[in-house]
Amino acid sequence: MESKDLIRSPDTRRTKRLPPGQELVEGFPVLHYGGVPGIIPEKWHLRIFGLVEKERTLGFSEFLVLPRSKILSDVHCVTGWSRLDNIWEGVQTSVLKSLVKLLPDAGFAIVHASAGFTTNLTLDDFFQEDVLFAVKHNGQPLAPEHGFPVRLVVPRLYFWKSAKWVTGVEFTAEDRPGFWETHGYHNRGDPWREERYS
Repeated sequence: MESKDLIRSPDTRRTKRLPPGQELVEGFPVLHYGGVPGIIPEKWHLRIFGLVEKERTLGFSEFLVLPRSKILSDVHCVTGWSRLDNIWEGVQTSVLKSLVKLLPDAGFAIVHASAGFTTNLTLDDFFQEDVLFAVKHNGQPLAPEHGFPVRLVVPRLYFWKSAKWVTGVEFTAEDRPGFWETHGYHNRGDPWREERYS
């Protein structure tokens, strides 16, 4: 599926691009808990469940034919590094609204990933225009250490919210802090407010 025109994340339009306490890096540091899972794309699935009218599961080939977009964004890691001008390609989270009908009580998205990892987002944060399930970074398929085959990208929040190796999205009525949020990280993670730790 061809991608639409480039969408710029609002942070890329700021005069000052680095949030407080951040330093610019040229490379792309690799940080995660545990090992890199060896995911076989043909066996990968995205499960959309919880407060939806009907649960849906997509295989990788089904996922790849969904409408795709390109997002220009900056990356801000809670550990203090930032990487500017990243181009991500993938499926905007808003596409999920055409795949399942959310029930009225839904208020949060709990993103599930390999090895039982989760992270939590309000629906307002989850459905922003610049949030997507990425399959490419700067024109190349994601490397395994950066989340291959699919990772979430949430440009306006610290990068731990951009879960690697995504396997599902659960819609819930109540917030449910994820892995890092229950290990001392802030529940939301706005880099411009330095919401690093709880």
